[in-house]
Amino acid sequence: MSGDISSLLAGVHKHASEWFQTLRTRPVRATMSADSLREMLGGPLPLEGTPPERITELLAGAGMRGTVASAGPRYFGFVIGGSVPAAVAADWLVSAWDQNCAVFVHSPLVSVIEQITGSWLRDLAGLPASMSFGFVTGCHMATFTGLAAARHRVLESAGWDVEDKGLFGAPPIEVLVGEEAHYTICTALRLLGLGGNRVRRIPTDTQGRMRAGELAAALRGHHGPAIVCAQAGNVNTGAIDPLAEIAESAKDSGAWLHVDGAFGLWAAASPQHAPMLRGIEKADSISTDAHKWLNVPYDSGIVFCAHDGAHRGAMSLAAAYIMATEAERDPHEFVPEESRRARAIPIYAALRSLGRRGVAELVERNCRQARRFAQALREAGFEVRNEVMLNQVVVSFGTAEETQRVIAAIQEDGTCWCGGTVWKGRAAMRISVSNWSTTDEDVEMSIEAILRAARKHAGKAG
Repeated sequence: MSGDISSLLAGVHKHASEWFQTLRTRPVRATMSADSLREMLGGPLPLEGTPPERITELLAGAGMRGTVASAGPRYFGFVIGGSVPAAVAADWLVSAWDQNCAVFVHSPLVSVIEQITGSWLRDLAGLPASMSFGFVTGCHMATFTGLAAARHRVLESAGWDVEDKGLFGAPPIEVLVGEEAHYTICTALRLLGLGGNRVRRIPTDTQGRMRAGELAAALRGHHGPAIVCAQAGNVNTGAIDPLAEIAESAKDSGAWLHVDGAFGLWAAASPQHAPMLRGIEKADSISTDAHKWLNVPYDSGIVFCAHDGAHRGAMSLAAAYIMATEAERDPHEFVPEESRRARAIPIYAALRSLGRRGVAELVERNCRQARRFAQALREAGFEVRNEVMLNQVVVSFGTAEETQRVIAAIQEDGTCWCGGTVWKGRAAMRISVSNWSTTDEDVEMSIEAILRAARKHAGKAG
């Protein structure tokens, strides 16, 4: 069996290497239709088993044409990072080891690496060393976890044990969010029984930042449990809420402050951009991704919490057969899942590979590249609709129809991939620069492709 697995993995290595080698030169879009993929991969479940080598060959062939090169240097459609080589290699080891990460006795290695990686991440983001943390699937589940801790804490302060009694008869919780809050905030609130449409929406400025004065006015005189959800990195503009002022208002009113820092949190790693996150250290909980700007494989999110008791109180599980270890960290106490893969290990590898300076350089380079996109598009006569503070660019090519035609033409061309959005009621194209491998040459190639499409399909061209 050992010989068989070695031979099989050698074949997988060959296929994976070929895929990575094409990332810089292949069309960024998929080149195989869904129908063709179904024909290639589907049909009735075979009566007899298929040799593993044949399965990997089939998957590799489909992967070469059916995948989008979102891990490559010219994918700008969503805030999707690639994966630095060290993180990919570590992720392969994670699959080989196949460790269950629930408790220390399942895997001492995973527990220790989670401790180390969490402390590195806290330090990188400028967060207090006392903050607890957990590794989850992504920012959505990190938000759920942070808000679960918030629900625990604000109801506990009101004399209600939500884990024991549920929400029937509980004091109502006022939830305040910015008008531009990411939709995953509302879905997390729905899952927690707090309702996605019960929120009180606070007005935002032209870049999507919550207006701190409006929040202060909304909280003034409020009594009872309250949660404020702020944002570090608007998904369209990249804008960061005025966190210091928001944190002060939340503290004065006794509200819990949660910050959605899906990608924007990691701007704190850059001395140039860290001042924009002033006040983040005062948050009660923070959700973020590692598979965005930290460039590790999917799925990888992190939650931070300033209140260890609330964090554990909302998440802890108990069963006679779970062998807790008081002297060591049991990862399941900080996340909703019991069984899961060792998500911290690829993050550990990425951080160790890049180092503090490498993460800062990545952030600063991507932000500079986003500004270059904006400059070129403005100079060509097109409307850049945001202040480019981080790695996001929002651009309009005229009417909604013209903008949509340009986006479709860019995607069909395959040089790069950009997606559409709606910003302040108008259709636009969004450029998100977050890949470690994106060079200035990639940016210039992409600008040329965008301008070719825009000059052909938009009414206004420079």
